[in-house]
Amino acid sequence: MSYLGAIGAAQREAMEADERVVIIGEDVEANVYGTTGGSGKSRADKGDFLQMFGSNRIRNTPISEEVIVGAAIGAAMTGLRPIVDLSYSSFLYMAMDQFVNQAAKNRYMFGGQASLPVVFRSAMFYGLNTGAHHSDRPYPMFMNVPGLKIVVPSSPYDAKGLLRTAVDTDDPVLTFEACTLWGSKGEVPEEEYSIPFGQARTVREGTDVTVVAISSAVPEAVAAAEQLAEEGISVEVIDPRTLVPLDTAAIVESVSRTGRLVVADPAHRTCSAAAEISAIVAEEAFGSLLAPIVRVTTPDTQIPFSPALEKQLYPNRSYIGDAVRRVTGERVSVPPTPEGVDDALSTQAPR
Repeated sequence: MSYLGAIGAAQREAMEADERVVIIGEDVEANVYGTTGGSGKSRADKGDFLQMFGSNRIRNTPISEEVIVGAAIGAAMTGLRPIVDLSYSSFLYMAMDQFVNQAAKNRYMFGGQASLPVVFRSAMFYGLNTGAHHSDRPYPMFMNVPGLKIVVPSSPYDAKGLLRTAVDTDDPVLTFEACTLWGSKGEVPEEEYSIPFGQARTVREGTDVTVVAISSAVPEAVAAAEQLAEEGISVEVIDPRTLVPLDTAAIVESVSRTGRLVVADPAHRTCSAAAEISAIVAEEAFGSLLAPIVRVTTPDTQIPFSPALEKQLYPNRSYIGDAVRRVTGERVSVPPTPEGVDDALSTQAPR
């Protein structure tokens, strides 16, 4: 099943299982990306959601993110379990007050008398030349807001299982989908299943270096690990799957065995998920480290429209591979980088 198909399947199953589950958002009645529209060509795509569930449960909204998010919060507090399709993750900024002061705080402000079972889906369109206004990866910003759960699935299996858990959670959940993964395919069970939050996945076992990879960096880390295996370097790849809550124990246990850590994170370097993971390991597994921690992230720069420039910014198998070689003491050879991009990209440790 494709990543996008798995999301559609999770939504359909959730709506069939619980009539309180509704989907609202921009163009969800005939979703351009296919998560609520159906052609019936696969088991993940069994028909149009509007026809299956009706206009009371599949509801188009005005193009106003503040209104959409506020309405969903109110609906959740009065008994529904909304799934909100916000399209581009950059659009979340227009509803920051609703996310930070309402969704994140209301359970606390009301002394636990209200729950907020609402899921906010958004797609990160980086790597597709959509320009600076549409290419952000803002999950680190929301990690800094207590009360929000943050999900970053990297495979079809995880996309479906984590979304099912999100719908059943009584807290607000933000899911960030890398659209570069939408077309990827993987095994997805026929039966219903869910994946607990805060449970990392060991994508590949290894003994020399731990690479914690986030979102679209996961397949790049696996590709790098396969290349490094031919060079005699054994790489363990861990996908956190959720950033809040974070499976700290799995990461620390892995680094305690390998003695080295590289974190691959598509977000900007400053105050990133990579920075938080690095700090945790420095605090809890410093005695196990045989080399400095290396972060492979996107430079702190706006995203250019130019395809030739943009593709050099994000963590890829080459950058990750060179970071691993650096922490193991091997020779690195960073490819040329665009003029004027963050100086970090011209060092031995791409970031």
